[in-house]
Amino acid sequence: MTDPKPDLSSKDPDWWRQAVVYQVYPRSFADADGDGLGDLGGVTERLGHLAALGVDALWLSPFYPSELADGGYDVADHRDVDPRLGTLDDFDAMAAEAHRLGLKVIVDLVPNHTSHRHPWFREALAAGPGSAARDRYVFRDGRGDAGELPPTDWQSVFGGSAWRRVPDGQWYLHLFTPEQPDLNWDHDEVRADFRTTLRFWSDRGVDGFRVDVAHALVKDLAEPLRDLGDPEASHESALLTLPPGTHPFYDRDEVHAIYRDWRTVFDSYTPPRTAVAEAWVPGARRALYARPDELGQAFNFEYLQAGWDATDLRAVITESLETARTAGASATWVLSNHDVVRHASRLTLPPGTDPGAWLLSGGTAPPVDPEAGLRRARAATLLMLALPGSSYLYQGEELGLPEVADLPPEALQDPVWEQTGRTSKGRDGCRVPLPWTPDGPSYGFGAGGAWLPQPAWFARYAVAAQDGAEGSTLELYRAALKLRRKLLQGETLTWAPDAPDGVLHFTRSDGWRCVTNLSRSPVRLPPGEALLSSAPLTEDGGLAPDTTVWLA
Repeated sequence: MTDPKPDLSSKDPDWWRQAVVYQVYPRSFADADGDGLGDLGGVTERLGHLAALGVDALWLSPFYPSELADGGYDVADHRDVDPRLGTLDDFDAMAAEAHRLGLKVIVDLVPNHTSHRHPWFREALAAGPGSAARDRYVFRDGRGDAGELPPTDWQSVFGGSAWRRVPDGQWYLHLFTPEQPDLNWDHDEVRADFRTTLRFWSDRGVDGFRVDVAHALVKDLAEPLRDLGDPEASHESALLTLPPGTHPFYDRDEVHAIYRDWRTVFDSYTPPRTAVAEAWVPGARRALYARPDELGQAFNFEYLQAGWDATDLRAVITESLETARTAGASATWVLSNHDVVRHASRLTLPPGTDPGAWLLSGGTAPPVDPEAGLRRARAATLLMLALPGSSYLYQGEELGLPEVADLPPEALQDPVWEQTGRTSKGRDGCRVPLPWTPDGPSYGFGAGGAWLPQPAWFARYAVAAQDGAEGSTLELYRAALKLRRKLLQGETLTWAPDAPDGVLHFTRSDGWRCVTNLSRSPVRLPPGEALLSSAPLTEDGGLAPDTTVWLA
């Protein structure tokens, strides 16, 4: 690197408060070397697409050395690049090009666990019970006459026990796959190592961090470890029933000391590095992670989980804005990411549909109308981009990509498939490599094939097929993001008191308005110039169902 500490002091330190951030899942974005796996070279080659789209930053999902037991979130070295994806020099070149194009760079930080191939874990296995090396992780003796039972009844997010036994008889904790042993965040060496990691990437010019499962780092490891009594209590949903801060491994009050410590690292740079928490916790608890002296921002998953219903969405938007205001943060909005069914499919599923069951049916029970789904997705996106705060986009949503729900079982890579006894297909359907051109062996993803099979219908969604095409979803995103830069001021909105049933109508601080029709009938628009709409207005100038319009 020519400049280990790029001077970003001329940039707005509060850029993140109203930013549009584009999530890149590197293995599925673009493949520069033709091996079928996306890489950093591919990201660099396609950064012009993000600049033309009009986003403010890209967030890179993990690109670290990994055996891909969990899509890259099983990290063997938090301060290096997976050789299949490139080198640290490739990362530096990508970051430099992003900054040249005016794009900020956010990287994924995975602090809850390592890969079982991490040097620390290999050392722990070799060192044996009672060793200092094992104390960096959560090792315990088992229960039963011969220690043959797991230490507790805690369950993995991906199914089955959260404990795995090693040959010497002890068990280690893994809240995710067995290949992802949980770190012991009570250990000073663990905390010090991650401070080093934060500085390592910040020194390379990284502008911010997305913190994976930020709510799970600290566990109640006081002996005896306590059972939960109900396997379902191992899931985040239990946070709604247990007293706040008391779950043995989720959202414990002690976790916030870690993030206050990290804030001192962030603030030692000019401008300060930013962070956003992935914390699946209730709104009032989420605000704690977003405080200015901690991470500063947290993902709002209530918005993602809300149905296509005006009453529900208004309540979620109102509560989310209030939660962010209480924390001194800005709100965050997201419709899709690497872990959920793409919203072009999800938003058209009938209320009460289990997305997992729908995926198991190959997307046929119930059948989904892709045109209706795209119409809702476009309306939902225009609504989201009008809201105060930061919007996080997931790669491919600017193309209107639906979920690839019919991936054959033999193609599935997500560990959820095997760990649930093949009862959940997992997240591969939203991770299928992107189509850049309407033809070629992988629709322009790379010179060869793709690590997950792409359906033939991807051709019509390709970037090249939509580039410059009037009315295309790609052009809608470009127009919306360009207009958003001109319109977006302040961090408040005012709900219209006279909106018809099924309609969301609000005014932003400088007077422009957003109207979304979630009802089944066209509605009359209030006076004003239509600046942009997700679908054509009716012949008499009304707003059709499943349509959003921005009004001057």
